[in-house]
Amino acid sequence: MSASLGEAVSGSEQSGPSADLQVLLELLDLEEHGPDIFIGQHPSKVWSRTFGGQLVSQAIIAAGRTVGPGRPVHAVNAHFVRGGDPKKPIEYHVDRHRDGRSFANRTVTAVQDEQELFVMLAAFQDSGKGLEHGTPLPDVADPETLPRVEESFAGLEDKLEMFVKAPHPIDMRYTNDPAWILKGTGEKLNHNRVWMRADGRLPDDPLIHVAALAYSSDTTVLDSIITTHGLSWGLDRIIAATVNHSIWFHRPFRFDEWALYATESPVAAGSRGLARGHFYARGGELLATTVQEGVIRHFPPRG
Repeated sequence: MSASLGEAVSGSEQSGPSADLQVLLELLDLEEHGPDIFIGQHPSKVWSRTFGGQLVSQAIIAAGRTVGPGRPVHAVNAHFVRGGDPKKPIEYHVDRHRDGRSFANRTVTAVQDEQELFVMLAAFQDSGKGLEHGTPLPDVADPETLPRVEESFAGLEDKLEMFVKAPHPIDMRYTNDPAWILKGTGEKLNHNRVWMRADGRLPDDPLIHVAALAYSSDTTVLDSIITTHGLSWGLDRIIAATVNHSIWFHRPFRFDEWALYATESPVAAGSRGLARGHFYARGGELLATTVQEGVIRHFPPRG
C-alpha cells in the first residue's frame, strides 16, 4: 500500500482513520496491472454482491490515475450490468477518449471472470470562474447533536443484519428517523437527510475525497423511495438493485469534514425508482449532485 493512501494527514480536526476507513483506503489503493488496467480488491466484510459504491469509487481512482493531478473529475455516469462476486478481485480497464486543453474523458469497465460488471464514463475539467448559484442548505440539526447511525440498530440487529455487519468507514448521522425507526411509528417521509464524513482524516489527495464521497453516495440514496411508502429495509420484503448512478461534482471539498446528503424520490414506476440527492458543505455550498435509478420490488405479506 502506498504511503499516500496508508497514512492520513492533517487538514481536519478528526483523528486518524478508523479500522473500517483504513480498509476503504486500502480498497482505493488499486494495483496497476498493465497499461490502463487496475486491480481492485474487496473488504473482508462484504455484502452478497459487490457494493455499488465500491465499484464507483474504485473506478474513479482508476480513471483519475490516467489523467493526473490538477484536472479534477466533474462528472461520472455509471451503469451496472451484473452483480460482482465479493470473493474475487475486479479488473478496471480504462479507455482514454480525449485529452484536450481543458477536458479529459475516460470510460472505465469493471471486469470479473471476463464478464462486464459495470461501465462508467468519467469527465474531467479544469476549474474556471463563471456564474455561480445553488439551492440552499436545508434547515437541519447539527451533526454533533445527532447519534451515529449504528446506534439506531439497537433492538433490530437480527432484522438489520446486513447493515450491522457491513463496513462502516463513513460516520453517518440521520437528521430524521431512518426507515426502520419510521416503520415503528407508521410515519411516511418523502425525503431523507444524513450528515456524512469519513470516519477519520483522509489523505490530502483530492481524488481520494471524491472517491470517498462517491462511495458514500450509494449508501442512503434509495431510502426516500421506500420511506415515501412507509416501508423499511429489513422489516419489509424489498429487493433492490442499482441500475445506474450519476454524480456531478461542483466544487472542491474535503470529505473528512461534514457534508449533508439530502435525498428525495420524484418518481417510482415500472418496478423502478428514481432518487436524487445533493451534498452540502456545512457553510451551505452545494458540493455534488447525484441521481440513481434502482429496481425496487416490494412483496407485501399475504393475507
